[in-house]
Amino acid sequence: MASHSLLVAPPAALSKPLFIPSRLLLGPGPSNLTPRVMEAGGLPVLGHMHQEVYQIMDEIKQGIQYVFQTRNPLSLAISGSGHCALEAALFNLLEPGDSFLVGVSGIWGQRAQDIAERIGARVCQMVKAPGGHFTLQEVEEALARHKPVLLFLAHGESSTGVLQPLDGYGELCHRHQCLLLVDSVASLGGAPIYMDRQGIDVLYSGSQKVLNAPPGTSLISFSDKAKNKIYARKTKPVSFYLDIQWLANFWGCDDRPRTYHHTTPVISLYSLRESLAHLAEQGLEDSWRQHREASEYLHACLQGLGLQLFVKDQALRLPTITSVVVPAGYDWRDIVKYIMDHHNIEIAGGLGPSAGKVLRIGLLGGNATRENVDRVTRALREALQRCPRSKL
Repeated sequence: MASHSLLVAPPAALSKPLFIPSRLLLGPGPSNLTPRVMEAGGLPVLGHMHQEVYQIMDEIKQGIQYVFQTRNPLSLAISGSGHCALEAALFNLLEPGDSFLVGVSGIWGQRAQDIAERIGARVCQMVKAPGGHFTLQEVEEALARHKPVLLFLAHGESSTGVLQPLDGYGELCHRHQCLLLVDSVASLGGAPIYMDRQGIDVLYSGSQKVLNAPPGTSLISFSDKAKNKIYARKTKPVSFYLDIQWLANFWGCDDRPRTYHHTTPVISLYSLRESLAHLAEQGLEDSWRQHREASEYLHACLQGLGLQLFVKDQALRLPTITSVVVPAGYDWRDIVKYIMDHHNIEIAGGLGPSAGKVLRIGLLGGNATRENVDRVTRALREALQRCPRSKL
């Protein structure tokens, strides 16, 4: 028998049926789920240590190796979003006092810096204005000056729409006894990336963009050089949940029997497995082509409306997320709200250092189609006609 009376009554809101509108998600993520992934979300729950779930985990590892183009045995999924994968990388690779070089050209460099400072790393910055990228010469000069153990670059800087070149950067880091950490959350599946061939030591991505899976899981892989640094640590990582030595064992990446670490989001693993299977069946090269062609069509349509692309150099434009200069006289919030209210389409404003400067349109995975480009172009044209515009 209960020993106390209840202070909180059942919420009236929870007595109502759940309603979720159908919406076209053309922001920077999450993206719409594919039917195959939706079906996976309705499958029965199994125990997180059942053999069938271990088999799914093994298949996810193989999928990660394919989409990352790596043979690294230490490849696994993190039970958390891309932020969790970034923290897993930094928590395990950096110890207090380590020199960490971070390329800051948007919000993800800022976040990497913030996380590293919290764990006592000595953070050194390379800074570019939004829309910029880092050249090999700039990186080489910074490596020589700061002598870091780790360099962070965002391959796809979703806050600005920049695609950071990667060829030669891994080799350069290794000549300076530095590891290369790359964020591919916004680029994976939409732009070419070759982890092993480009000498990337740690690569991570997320489930909710080109993979068209629910937010909440992320992908990560470590080279042997990175693994050796982790296993030679003098101190324990600050997070047990993100301790890669524990996770490597739980995901079957070592030769020891699996030991319980945490309860994985089993349904999310089903969805992630199916999203990786879909991309494997399509083929990376075909997916890269799809995103390139869809983004080029979008760019032409936007320029046809008289809009200005934020990233001037076509070779540096992220195929998955296009940034557009907010047209003079308009409030970006009005445009975003109008398109949502009248067309049920999500686009987004800027983020971090690009806030107030750009609109962002995402063509992610199955959403990267000419039909969707036509829909958002019509919505934008109407918004520009109907939204208030101040006289300059």
